[in-house]
Formats: sequence, structure tokens, C-alpha cells
Amino acid sequence: MASVNRRTFLTTAASATALLASPALVREARASSGVINYIGWAGLDYSAVFDGFEKATGIRINLIAQPEQDTMLAQCRLAVQDGSGDIALPGHQSLPSWYSLDIVQPFDTTRFDVTKYLPGMTGTVEGDVGWHNGAMHFVPSSWGTEALIYQADDPNSAYGTASLEHLFSPDYQGMVTVRAHSALAALGRVLEAQGKLPMPFRDSYASEQAMRQVWDVILAEAIPRKRSVGQFWGSETEAQGAFLANGCTLGLNWESTGQAIASEGFTFIAPKEGAFAWSQGYVLLKNARNTDQVYEFLKYVSDPAVAALVGVAEGASPVIKGSTELLPPEIAEFQAKAYPGDAVEKMWWWPPQDTWFLKLRGEYADKWRSA
Repeated sequence: MASVNRRTFLTTAASATALLASPALVREARASSGVINYIGWAGLDYSAVFDGFEKATGIRINLIAQPEQDTMLAQCRLAVQDGSGDIALPGHQSLPSWYSLDIVQPFDTTRFDVTKYLPGMTGTVEGDVGWHNGAMHFVPSSWGTEALIYQADDPNSAYGTASLEHLFSPDYQGMVTVRAHSALAALGRVLEAQGKLPMPFRDSYASEQAMRQVWDVILAEAIPRKRSVGQFWGSETEAQGAFLANGCTLGLNWESTGQAIASEGFTFIAPKEGAFAWSQGYVLLKNARNTDQVYEFLKYVSDPAVAALVGVAEGASPVIKGSTELLPPEIAEFQAKAYPGDAVEKMWWWPPQDTWFLKLRGEYADKWRSA
């Protein structure tokens, strides 16, 4: 996808927090009612969004919570068999595997206003990874990064010093928390910079042969460095627990984790190599039973005040024009500290990943975890 300019968001200190509690779209419940079976993320508080939507429309959200991308995909494969799911919320990088499995259907863009979305967001540009077979299959929800969390008093936490290399340093032995596959990607980027890979790391996403050539090198380098890892995480709850309960002092984590534990003496900062960046959004599952309700939801979340609420809930950046100005000031301040200087320009967007890649990625991650 095209890299989104986040500078306006990072420099805006919103003062309209009250608007978030009472979005302009909230009104008397309309005649439409029903339910949406929403396969989304565990560990996030969507109550302001879902409760507001039900009040405005009479439509209830049934959240089927999943801890991470692979389990979400597995749940959706089951849901399309019996129509028990309507929408899901994958990351842009995994969309090719959803298309390969033929479990999503295109959106009818005449039933909601695509022009409300920020320019360049995945799905809003015809032909990007959010489009498949000439039709829009992905409606963006939020976007953010996976970057570094340090103890706030760690001198390595300063921007320009903070580095992906620290995840594998003996200075942090037993104190690091990572997702296995993200850590291997981080090490791949480090090794590329050191000239130790047979090709550019990004090329490993192009074919199975290229991936094996590159990731065999990464795994061999990662195994002796595994002693740095105190805990592998796979969900938001596990990530927070690694810092708050299990003694970890450094991690490669989502923004939502950084926001959640910022008041506990931790700081979230982009590494000097560039933070991993992602966009997530809604897909409409095949055999969805409640499509009319889904389109009501898409209209609702395209209101700037509601989109800001979605960003708060997901610990990420909203995607609707005018929504960043409505974020609470403390979140704008968090973002400004996390992405100083040239951090926005350096963001490293996850490449699209097909089913074959996800399968192999899981195999490499399992080998590292069990080594």
C-alpha cells in the first residue's frame, strides 16, 4: 500500500474529547435492528463503539474475539461454512491468503462513502492489496505499528539509539518479549543491514525458494540468540502480562500495548531501522447472513468522531478524514513521543503474505521457539 503521511496526526493535540463520548451520529435508534457477528480482536475495549452503534441503530455486535491473525483466519474458515460470521478484521499483509482460501466477498461501494477515508489507505486505492478481482474487498479500520517498548529509564530508549538489535543483545538476556515471527523478521532486517543475507530481506516474501534461502540464514542466527527471550507473546493480554507480571523490560510490540502500559514506567519508541507498519480493516465473509447490518456499521464508523473512538479502542491511528483532530490529547502526545524526527518516513510496511508464506513463517517460528 502507499505509505500514509502521519505528520498531521503526530502534531495535533485534540481538545474535543467530549465529542468522543457523544458522536454526532448517535441518534434515536432507527427501525433497522439485528446482529452482526464480528470476528475481531481479543484484549481491546470496543464498548464505546459497539454500544454507540446499538443505540444509534438497534443493531447488536456479537464479538467473536481472537488473539492473533492465524486464529482469526482459522475461525473465519469455519464461519463461512455455516454463515456464523459476517465481518472480520485482518491486517492488510495477510489479505492474499484470505483471497486464496476464497472466504471473502467484495463490498458494494455504493452502500457507503469511500471518499471519507484518508487518501492512500489500503482498500481505497483501486488495484492495491485491498482489491481483488477488480473489486474492493477490504475497508480500513485503523493503522499503526509494531515497535519497541523499553523501561522508561533505559538509556537505549532514546530515538536514534533504540534498535532492533537490542532484542537479541546479551544485555537483555531473559528480559525480552516478542512474537516469534516478528522477531525473526526484525533479525532479518538487522542481518540485511549487516550484509549477511543472500538477497534483500523484502525479496523473501516473493517466493518459497527465496524465503527458504533467507529465513534459513535468519533461523541459524536466531537460535543462539534465543536466550534473550523471556516470553513469547501471541495476544494483547500476553504482551501486557510479559511486562507487568513476568519481568520483561524490552519488547517488540503493538502500539496498543505501548499505550496500555505507558503509565507503568514503559516507553514505546520507533527503532532507528524503522517501525513495522500495518493497516487493518474489515472484510465481508462469504455466506454472511447480516450484510444489511454490516453496511449500517460501515456508515457508522465512517463518522469522524466514531472513527476516533475506533482508533482509541484499537490503540492505533484512525482512518477517516477529520478523525485525528478528535483524538484525546494524551494519545496525540503518546504518538508524538513514539515517532519523533524521521520516524514516520522510516516506517517499514509489512509486505503482503500469501498462504504459502504464512505456513512457512509458522514453521520457522515453531523451530525457533522449540530450539
